[in-house]
Amino acid sequence: MRKLFSIVLFTSFITLFAQQSIYFATPEKPIVEGKSYTQKIKIDSTLNFSKLDLQLEYNSDLISISGINFNKKIDPNTLQYIFKNNTINIHYEGESISLENTPTFFSLDVTPKKEAPKNNLFNLTGKIKSEQPYHFKKPQTAIKKAPLFSNDIIVFGLLMACLGFVFYTSTLNIAGWKKFYTIVPALLMCYLLPAILNSLNIISSDVSKLYTMAKNYLLPASLILLTLSIDIKGLINLGWRPIAMFLTGTLGIIIGGPLAILIVSIFWPDAVGGAGPDAVWRGLSTLAGSWIGGGANQAAMLEIYGYNQEKYGAMVLVDIVVANIWMAFLLFGIGKKDKIDRWLKADSSAIDELQEKVESYSASITQVATLKDLMIMGGIAFLAVAFSHYFAGVISSFLKANVAAISDPTSYVNSFGSKFFWMIVLATTIGLVMSLTSLRKFEGMGASKIGSVFIYILVATIGMKMDILAIFQKENLGLFIVGLIWMAIHVALLVFVAKLIRAPYFFLAVGSKANVGGAASAPVVAAAFSPSLAPVGVILAVFGYALGTFGAMLCTILMQMASNS
Repeated sequence: MRKLFSIVLFTSFITLFAQQSIYFATPEKPIVEGKSYTQKIKIDSTLNFSKLDLQLEYNSDLISISGINFNKKIDPNTLQYIFKNNTINIHYEGESISLENTPTFFSLDVTPKKEAPKNNLFNLTGKIKSEQPYHFKKPQTAIKKAPLFSNDIIVFGLLMACLGFVFYTSTLNIAGWKKFYTIVPALLMCYLLPAILNSLNIISSDVSKLYTMAKNYLLPASLILLTLSIDIKGLINLGWRPIAMFLTGTLGIIIGGPLAILIVSIFWPDAVGGAGPDAVWRGLSTLAGSWIGGGANQAAMLEIYGYNQEKYGAMVLVDIVVANIWMAFLLFGIGKKDKIDRWLKADSSAIDELQEKVESYSASITQVATLKDLMIMGGIAFLAVAFSHYFAGVISSFLKANVAAISDPTSYVNSFGSKFFWMIVLATTIGLVMSLTSLRKFEGMGASKIGSVFIYILVATIGMKMDILAIFQKENLGLFIVGLIWMAIHVALLVFVAKLIRAPYFFLAVGSKANVGGAASAPVVAAAFSPSLAPVGVILAVFGYALGTFGAMLCTILMQMASNS
């Protein structure tokens, strides 16, 4: 009898484990009242079916649904769906359909009506004639209050006002302001003021598209303009220390994750617990991917380790907030770099030489730019941006179509299929090639100054992504503690090695951001030291993309071991 019971129990467990989850995927951004979004209903892995009768109920007090879109494999001629009150009835009967590789079953066009705490916005029930067992998951979703200003024209004006305010007050010959900016660097304020506006819900990165604009338009343009006058030989003369600090940063992330889990498990084991798809180590794998490589590596980790997508939003929040807290410290340190370098006993002569050479060249050819000069400069820069975007798409599509490993979301080289990665590489390459031609003369007309304007706008939009108050949300506190300890280990190792090899603070800061921030942040930090140093950030960030998935997988294996210890 006991043996029979064991067999039944084992069979039930296997059946439950093999069930396909039909779930509501976590939206890319938090849901905000009045802001329409696409809600995807996905399948864990694969589902074969020939008939289905589903009922989708939704909370009509909180949301409205304007459309429904089915997977292309489902023949619309044999599909019926009817909207009735707050229910959508869906019926299909026809040829057997196979939806594979974690497909989107169908999606909804949703508009949230008002703010609400975590709620069951949807309830999907019904029957599917399928060979595989399945079950439906109920999502718990919150709707955030709309920001005071959601129009990007107004938001952009506020961000520019923040930048203008900082630059104006930082140059005032008033004792109070002088003392303030002696303590708090101007660049940090350019970052913090938008963060405060976002945290107070005056503006919101969840609604605004300005970061996307700055990342895709202004960042590549700034890289081109900032590299026009670069001294390639001087760049090479920086030596091995930048690479050493970058790899140290990578190692800090790899060992920091498991150590953070071990530390937190001592006083808060539930914060790093969980089982199956809910295991915290699976979710933390996405942080490892992001903090060593970037978004593509993060997505790869989500695919490889199958973390519960309903909880994925919390990991994204930890990623953004912890990384931005560290960036704030880095920007603060830039204002104290001379003191830090003295403490590190660093040799910054190669950096100073490169910076002085570029600045001397710029001063020697400085002239008042005419309208014609500025228009030509803008035309060249943004034509190069267009070229970079176009061919980044071509390269990305070609590699995905012809290299199986790159098209595989679980592959460690998947990040080479990222269009953004190739766009950054191409923009930097174009700038470096231009620096070898007569186009260098545009540096004397203010190319690096215009590039710096673009960088500061990007800094403001990055700051807008930080929600300072999110740190204190109870449900995320455990994950934030893990993230902060993890980042602290990364930083401690960087400081130790920098002290050991006498690496300047510049190498520490850029080596870290090439890991944690990637190509969107590393050039920003590098340019904050000097516009002429922006390419260093890009080059190191490229290494991050290359190592991202591999390093994150190693980190995840160690985190799994730490969780099970």
